[in-house]
Amino acid sequence: MTVGKACTRNVVTAHPEETVQEVAQRMAQYDVGTLIVIEAKRPVGIITDRDLVLRVIAKELRPQEATVRVAMTRNPVCVGEHTALEEAIALMRGYHVRRLVVVDEHKELIGVLALDDLLFLLSEEQHALAGFMRTACRRPE
Repeated sequence: MTVGKACTRNVVTAHPEETVQEVAQRMAQYDVGTLIVIEAKRPVGIITDRDLVLRVIAKELRPQEATVRVAMTRNPVCVGEHTALEEAIALMRGYHVRRLVVVDEHKELIGVLALDDLLFLLSEEQHALAGFMRTACRRPE
């Protein structure tokens, strides 16, 4: 399976010049903890609720004035949509990240692959395998 088939394509985004207050409100509105920061459809950063705490609140910056550019993590780890899941897992492990930004051949944002997505896929496969095993054990010989 490829990253493009497993990723979440409905991604909430932000612009680097927005205020962190606007971004925090968007996170609350969409019930998400991560936004992808884009310029001209290309990912330039990622901002999480943890970033808001560590880079804004802990430093006593004013959320109404501080921009996303100040709080975001620049240059997120990106992966092409046709990348195999095994390679994506290796990238996550190598970069110590829980999310990969998925891009198309033009380097434009198309989705996000999160560790949670991979765990969900794994649990679905285990469930299917368990069903197969139950069926196989009931078979008369």
